[in-house]
Amino acid sequence: MTTRPRSPGALRRTLSAVAAGALALAGAVALPASPARADATTSGDVIANLWSYNWDSVASECTDVLGPNGYGAVWVAPPAESLKQPNYYWWDVYQPYSYELSGRFGTAAEFASMVTACHAAGVKVYTDAVINHTAAQTGTGYNGTTITNKYDTPDWDPDDYHTSAECNDSDLIIDDWSNLAEIQNCELLGLPDLETEDDDVRSGIAAFLNKQIALGVDGFRVDAAKHMPVADLDAIRAKLTDTTSGAEPYVFQEVYPGSTPAASDYYPVGDVLDFTYASRVKSAFQGNVSDLESLPASGVLPPANSVSFVTNHDTERNGLHMSYKDGDTYRLANVFQLAYKWSTPTVYSGFEFSSSDQAPPNSGGFVTDTNCSGGWYCLQRDTAVTGMVKWHNAVGAEAVTNWATKSSSVIGFGRGTAGYVAINNGSSAATYTFATGMADGTYANVTDNGATTVTVSGGNATLTIPAKSAIAFYDGEFTPCDTSCEEPGDGTDMTFNVTATTVWGTNVFVVGSIAALGSWNPADAIPLSPASYPKWSGSVTVPRSTAFEFKYIKKDGSGNVTWESGANRSYTTGSSSEYSTDDTWK
Repeated sequence: MTTRPRSPGALRRTLSAVAAGALALAGAVALPASPARADATTSGDVIANLWSYNWDSVASECTDVLGPNGYGAVWVAPPAESLKQPNYYWWDVYQPYSYELSGRFGTAAEFASMVTACHAAGVKVYTDAVINHTAAQTGTGYNGTTITNKYDTPDWDPDDYHTSAECNDSDLIIDDWSNLAEIQNCELLGLPDLETEDDDVRSGIAAFLNKQIALGVDGFRVDAAKHMPVADLDAIRAKLTDTTSGAEPYVFQEVYPGSTPAASDYYPVGDVLDFTYASRVKSAFQGNVSDLESLPASGVLPPANSVSFVTNHDTERNGLHMSYKDGDTYRLANVFQLAYKWSTPTVYSGFEFSSSDQAPPNSGGFVTDTNCSGGWYCLQRDTAVTGMVKWHNAVGAEAVTNWATKSSSVIGFGRGTAGYVAINNGSSAATYTFATGMADGTYANVTDNGATTVTVSGGNATLTIPAKSAIAFYDGEFTPCDTSCEEPGDGTDMTFNVTATTVWGTNVFVVGSIAALGSWNPADAIPLSPASYPKWSGSVTVPRSTAFEFKYIKKDGSGNVTWESGANRSYTTGSSSEYSTDDTWK
């Protein structure tokens, strides 16, 4: 929950802002004297922030998207039972009613099943931990719990909360944002403040988190960490058990920028979400991306102690950071985050909204399954983003090298000799030659799934980068027929040509009845190059003397598939070494 000073307003507006900070902590909770860290220099550290997804949808996403594309972890919403009110505001989940794990996003059984599914896909699970406070509003929760006194809940009694004596403020509300004692002992927006210096309270919070760890949860993002003393958080961390993998739970914390307290105060407990990083990225992509060359000296947090983000579920609503409404610029900012060697990156995907308080798509408040075709913005599936997750994993710990500023809108940089990226934030295509530092050869462009390639000669590459787009390639990247090509003597080269118009971010593929064409699986379809747009072309090795059927499909940036209409196309190869088609999209 974001906790910067603000003028008084409706509780729902203030809770909306508070929720931003809450997300920061949900990413991880590590407890020994030396906290667990997410290593930004290794493969698989990218966190997908699917905060608004229900448990069934998170499970499917881990299985179908996150695991196959190299995401290391998923950050999900608070699993505790929360306030349920008629308007079903999104921020209701920041008002815990009980520590039962059945709530707005699904049942306890569905939660446990989600964790198991994500682990099977190689994806860790971090939950949002709301442990500073309980609900400010009375009523009934999503699991049927009724509260008539906000200081008396199934988990806590009145003497478990701070009173005006500890707060030293008669109204119990935080008024003085320069007073550390008030910030950490008084109530944030009327939310009852737990007495975390009491060992019984610490044990109760740890029991709630350990219940999740027992189900396989790997860490926590601590909400409103700024409103808890470091010593209290460290004491709670010390009570946590190891995860089912034998590791310490990972903790990252929401600490909104300010000197009272400072983000650096919380490094002994775990990593800290970097709000300044997101602000600097927004400023650059809404101004001059060339400014990003000085990012390390711009006041961002140290990479060893921080988690970066372009936006989150709260700050995209209050205008502090970018949002899906920024379109291609938002996508491009995430491409930069994944390319630049800094802290642990997060990719946020949420739902479309027309008002800041709006809830995710739901039925009676309970969040319904994610549908990337409507009501949701599924950035984690975007072709450029999934390609950059793989790029990020492949370049590992390599330093930023060969920085090139071609204009205020066009930059390029490498990661040692392992990979190179060029970004064009301008409104028209741009052509420049970049000194990549990479070995000579031909590489696949990961931002379009290999539909186009890059040739490096003498260490240089001349690139034409479309408007609001990027080109990225790395050493050892896949080729379009990486697993389905036939042995040289068994196949023939088949070139598929189709004339098809598209919008930017949508690409054309061919898929068919044989293994070389993906066996009708759109995920394994062969990408075609738009080099001669509107003609799309691509070659693949198919078996000789074989009859097969095929169709052309289009995939947009969210992974949605459109099949051409009509009957399947058919072709029969003979004994020749080359064949080709000349088709028009139906």
